[in-house]
Amino acid sequence: MSNTQSTLRILEKTNLAREIDAFLIDRRARALSPRTIDYYDEKLTLFRAYLQAQGIRAVESITAPIVRRFMLELSKTHNPGGVHAVYRAVKAFLRWYDVEVEPEGWSNPMAKVRAPKVPQEPLQPVSLPDLRAMLATCKGKSLGDRRANALMLALLDTGLRASELIGLNVADVDMRTGAVMVRHGKGGRFRSVFLGSKARRALASYLRVRADVGEAAPLFARITGGRLSYAGLRDIVRRRASKAAISPAPTLHSFRRAF
Repeated sequence: MSNTQSTLRILEKTNLAREIDAFLIDRRARALSPRTIDYYDEKLTLFRAYLQAQGIRAVESITAPIVRRFMLELSKTHNPGGVHAVYRAVKAFLRWYDVEVEPEGWSNPMAKVRAPKVPQEPLQPVSLPDLRAMLATCKGKSLGDRRANALMLALLDTGLRASELIGLNVADVDMRTGAVMVRHGKGGRFRSVFLGSKARRALASYLRVRADVGEAAPLFARITGGRLSYAGLRDIVRRRASKAAISPAPTLHSFRRAF
């Protein structure tokens, strides 16, 4: 059971809880990705827990000062980007409530709450020396070495988001041309990207020693079988960075910025 689920079980069902549940149902009905649903669930659980600790059990009791105090409390444990992520979830929920319920005499408090500032720091791509050092740790013949080599080259060649890469199936890649069909892109959009010859050779080497390579099989899988998760992909990159004595490890998104 996730931390979010555990917290939700502890918190009693109130008007606030029911409306958050209804909001999440609305997001699912709009066919948003599971990861987006989890984002809303996680951030609104934090908001709900704070409100209940303040004795607030109804959406219409939420005011602008309460939201501001919540943001200040969050800033003690979250970086500016994390605070802004929660702000966006709260804003989306209260906007939905305003339109969906149309409560008489209630005004959405987010109209008075400004978004917290996020410092605009330059986002660096993974550096070429770091990439070379990490790829150098993949020269072995093990399944793990071949997988790490293939997925890092694929990230670099295609500029795919991590979620898009792990969502690929074997049938989505044309090994002759390098064309990759992205069926689960952001916003549910389809698009094509391409793998270079080096990435294709690395991918072929990886798939050659894998057991489950039917067309419906995931392109990148766990060693024990089943689709590689986001956390699993992140851990692979971190382990390769550690082996290459690179600290801090490049983020998954830094590969996309290097595209």
